[in-house]
Amino acid sequence: GKYSRVDIRQPYGYGRWEGLVDGAYTSVRRHGLMDPSVRFSMNLWGAPPLSGKAFMDYRANHPVDTTVGVSIALTLPLGEYYPERLINLGQNRYIIRGQLGVLHQRGPWQFELTGSLVYFQDNDDFFGGTRLEQDPLGFVQMHVIRLFPGGVWASVSGAYSYGAESKIDGVPKENDERTRFLALSVGKRLGRQHSVRLTYVNADTNVLLGVRSNTLMASWSLAWSK
Repeated sequence: GKYSRVDIRQPYGYGRWEGLVDGAYTSVRRHGLMDPSVRFSMNLWGAPPLSGKAFMDYRANHPVDTTVGVSIALTLPLGEYYPERLINLGQNRYIIRGQLGVLHQRGPWQFELTGSLVYFQDNDDFFGGTRLEQDPLGFVQMHVIRLFPGGVWASVSGAYSYGAESKIDGVPKENDERTRFLALSVGKRLGRQHSVRLTYVNADTNVLLGVRSNTLMASWSLAWSK
C-alpha cells in the first residue's frame, strides 16, 4: 500500500583534466562507462499509490499536500578503472547512500528538504598500490520547484556537504568536504513517459585542498508505472 520506485543509472563520462605536475604542464582525457547505481525509494506518508487519471484527480483535489519518503542507493564498482592511473571514471569500491526527505506541495509550488548519509567501502587497489579509506559524508539539500503549464518546470536548489576526509595507507589527506552548492534546473515532460532536463551546478569547497567548479548537465528520463 505504499508508493515505491526503483531507479537504475548507468552514466557515461567524458572529461579533460589539465594542470601542473612537478612544475610541468600536462593534460589527460578519459571517456567510458562510469559506476552504475541502483536506488530504491518509498513514500512513508502522503499520496497513496495511484496511476494515470486517478493520480491526476488526487493532485487536483489535494492542492496542498505533504509527503515523507526514504531511499537507499548502492553504487557498484563496475566503471572503467585502472589502478596505475590517478584519475579514473570508476571508483573501484561500493558506495551506500541512505536518504530521508520531506516534500510539501502547495498548488504549482513544491518545497523539498532532504538529508543523506553516504558510506564508502575501502579501495584496496588505489593508485600506486596504496589503500584508500574515506570517512562518511553528510549531505543536506533544499529545492524550490515551480510547475508551469505544458509540462514545464523550473527549480532553484541549495545544498551543503560535510565530512568524507580521505586516508591513503592510514595517513589523513586533510581533504574533508565543507562544500556549498547552488543549482538551477529547467525540465519538460515529453508525453507520458519521457522527460528532459537541463541543470547548472556551482560548487565551492571551503577547505585548503578543495575544488571550485561549474557544471552543466543535460539528461533524458524514461519512466513507467503499473
